[in-house]
Amino acid sequence: MAEQDWVSERFTEHQDRLRAVAYRMLGSPGEAEDAVQEAWLRVSRADTGQVENPAGWLTTVVARVCLNMLEARRNRREDAAGALPPEPATPHAGVQAPGRAGPEDEALLADSVGVALMVVLDTLAPVERLAFVLHDVFAVSFGEIGTIIDRSPAAARQLASRARRRVQGAAGAAEAARPAKRDIVEAFLSASRNGDFAALIEILDPDVVVGEIRGGHAVATFFAGGAKAARLALVDGVPSAVWLHRGRPRAVFAFTVIGGRITRIAIDTDPDRLGDLDIVLLPAATRERL
Repeated sequence: MAEQDWVSERFTEHQDRLRAVAYRMLGSPGEAEDAVQEAWLRVSRADTGQVENPAGWLTTVVARVCLNMLEARRNRREDAAGALPPEPATPHAGVQAPGRAGPEDEALLADSVGVALMVVLDTLAPVERLAFVLHDVFAVSFGEIGTIIDRSPAAARQLASRARRRVQGAAGAAEAARPAKRDIVEAFLSASRNGDFAALIEILDPDVVVGEIRGGHAVATFFAGGAKAARLALVDGVPSAVWLHRGRPRAVFAFTVIGGRITRIAIDTDPDRLGDLDIVLLPAATRERL
C-alpha cells in the first residue's frame, strides 16, 4: 500500500507536465488525456523499487505510450511515409549540440506553437516527433530519448535535428507571411500602452464592442494608456492578448477582426477555462513559453 501511495503521489505531482508532453506529442487534448490515463495504468502496476528519478521515469512511460499511439495512427494512414534512413554513426556537421537552444531558435519555435506547429509535427515520423518534442520542448537528454526509442544518443540527436530543420523551415515561412490579425493585435497593444488615442481609433471599428462598452471612441478611451501588463500571445494558436498578474494569466483578450479593424474584443477571466488554454507569449524582442 505504501508503494502504491508513493506512485499515486508522484503521478499527481507531475501530472500537468505529463499531460503537456502528451499534448505536444499527439496534438489532441482528448488523445493526450487517453495517453496519460494509459500511463497511469502502466505505472500503477509497475515495480518502482529501482526508480530514482520519478519525473524522468513518468515522462518515459508517457512518451512510450504516445509513440505507440503515433505509430498506430501512422499505420492507419494510406499515404504513410516509407522507412527512415539508416541510423547514422555520428551526427552531421552543424547539428546543434545538446543543451538549451539559443534565443533566436527559442523565438522561432515559440512562434510556431499551436496549429501551425501541430500541422508540421504531423508530417514527421513518430520517432522524429518524439525526439524533437522531448528534447527541444521538454529538455530531455538524447541519452534518455535513445533509451525510449531503442536508438543511440547520436541517432536520437540526428532525429531531433532533422525534425527541427523542418519545423524551423515551416515556422520561418509562416513568419514571412504572418496573418494580418497578429499585426493588428500587436498594434492595438502598442497604441494602448502608449496612450495613442488616434492610433486606437484607426485600429478599432467604429461599432466595436467590448462587453458593455460600444463604439470606437468609447473603447479607445477605455484602453488608452492601459494594457501595461497585457502581452501579445498565441492562445490555442490564435493571435490574442493575455493579461498577467505575478507571471500568471488572469485574463485572455480574444479579438474579432473584419476588414482590417477590430470589431469585438471578448475578455475571459474564468480560471478554469484559462487553465485549459495553450498559451504562448510573444513579446516583441524575446519570446517565452508559459
